[in-house]
Amino acid sequence: MFTGLIESVGELVGIERRGDSGSLTLKTALPLEEIAIGASIAVNGACLTVVRKGGGTLSFDVSPETIDRTAFRNLKGGAPLNLERAMRLSDRLDGHLVSGHVDCVATVAERRESSGNIVFSFRFPAPCAKYIAAKGSVAIDGISLTVNSAGPDTFSINVIPHTAAKTTLAHRRVGDEVNLETDLICRYLERLTIGGDPREGGVSLELLAKNGFL
Repeated sequence: MFTGLIESVGELVGIERRGDSGSLTLKTALPLEEIAIGASIAVNGACLTVVRKGGGTLSFDVSPETIDRTAFRNLKGGAPLNLERAMRLSDRLDGHLVSGHVDCVATVAERRESSGNIVFSFRFPAPCAKYIAAKGSVAIDGISLTVNSAGPDTFSINVIPHTAAKTTLAHRRVGDEVNLETDLICRYLERLTIGGDPREGGVSLELLAKNGFL
């Protein structure tokens, strides 16, 4: 589990492709002595497992599912990548609950400057629309951000100078693809309510109506 607060921006220095899967090697300023083999790191918002480390680098295996679900398929050497180590239970949750499980790939539809901030509009696949709400939270390339406005297939965010300086967002341009994770709680709430089976303890619209809630 992560918070969406980026600790460091790494540099992609190695890509190995093995059929539908592969591995990534990143140069990083994170303290390698504190990172164990098998540790979880959010790389541009995707939770990956450390399989090798040394010489200022971390290596991760990438499964076919991760490649299909993320913008990793378009990565090239030298690309900057947002990094966050898994949160401790004693940590403050300054961002929001981020699982590191990317829902889909979104595309930068608009970028403009506003009073020193950067305002982005992202276009996303329609099935994700029900999980994105104005003033709700999303993770873009692993960065916890607040939604300014939300439409049927686009939403906008505001990036303050600190976030732009400490993440990869300053480099994003119209047409770029980003990893999008919607709100974790919203997805579980949908699973428990709409379409839930009351016989198995689920909650449905019919059950709510029967008990006077609708």
